[in-house]
Amino acid sequence: MSSIPPENNERLTEKVMASLDISKNCAQTCFAVLQEEFDLDGGSILKALTPFPGIALRGETCGAVIGCLMAIGLVYGRDDLDDWKGYLNSLPPSRKFCRLFEEEHGSTACAELLEAKLGRGYNLANRIEAIRYVAAGGKKACGKIIVSAVQITAEIIAKKR
Repeated sequence: MSSIPPENNERLTEKVMASLDISKNCAQTCFAVLQEEFDLDGGSILKALTPFPGIALRGETCGAVIGCLMAIGLVYGRDDLDDWKGYLNSLPPSRKFCRLFEEEHGSTACAELLEAKLGRGYNLANRIEAIRYVAAGGKKACGKIIVSAVQITAEIIAKKR
């Protein structure tokens, strides 16, 4: 059960959907909402996340997973390459996120998520397929996944703060 109050979940949902309407990018949406919510230092991360939905729209890792892991990394990660303890400390919250995401959605792979939610996969790099994805309710389906990912991450980050 969520430890985040329902009104915070509603606010996060509204932020996610508004950001997704603007960006059309799951990775950037997740990171931007979490960055604002937890006042995370992001530098150029938002820009760097641009090609990450499905790993360049190839149906690979869901961009929401990547954007959320970036936020978790900023909170739990290391600043120096030789900080082995910092690296090890970042793994439990990251793995917890992946486990909870997979428990809720069945996979972390974009193509598998689309097939499960929409009944088939879509090649989002193809204009016609992208139009079909939108017509099939893809934005709404992915929006729900993104909201879930942000809520899972918010709980993980809130425990650290």
